[in-house]
Amino acid sequence: MPYLTREVPSPEPIDCRILTAALDLYVAKGYHNVSIHEVQKEAKVSIGSIYNHFGGKEGIAKALYDHLLNEMNEMVDSVIAENLTTIQQCNRVIELLFEYTETRSNIIAYVLHAKHGEFIIDEKPICCGEPFQKMRDIVQRGIDEGVIRNCNSWVASASIFGPAIRLIHLRLDGVIDMSLPDLFDETIATIWDGMTTETVKAQNELSEAS
Repeated sequence: MPYLTREVPSPEPIDCRILTAALDLYVAKGYHNVSIHEVQKEAKVSIGSIYNHFGGKEGIAKALYDHLLNEMNEMVDSVIAENLTTIQQCNRVIELLFEYTETRSNIIAYVLHAKHGEFIIDEKPICCGEPFQKMRDIVQRGIDEGVIRNCNSWVASASIFGPAIRLIHLRLDGVIDMSLPDLFDETIATIWDGMTTETVKAQNELSEAS
């Protein structure tokens, strides 16, 4: 089973082996280019096991989507649970996304880079998922607190998290050859140069001067 932070159990249960194999294949070749028999061979299970657990290739894709979205949700929850300011929470989410792009690239690719609507019927856009709603809630709190520019929360969220997600896409596509954590400080500085209020900027300047 593909996890962000937990270790894979040993021995790995059959359903977990199927999801792990499917993730690797879907990311490497694309969902439509992978057959159920390739998943079966990679997972070293029977075709019957796949149909018993997931009902077919689309069922695997949906189960994988739900599982990995939950992994993302737990990641955001862990950040919210930390004793951080609103801006620090945004930064921490971006920092973790950058780290996992390097260490759990297939998970990040499947969650942030795949076009799920093309192969999961009636699935809402990923941006409507619970972890991304919680990210917008963080941004809205920042707006309410007066530390993030007062604008539509969708615009603010896209302005804060959008540049980081675009960098993730470029990294996954092989366009950027640098490790994303090496670009973190510059990314954060660029984001907040445009999204913090003048009051916060003035406070930061005073802090730096002292």
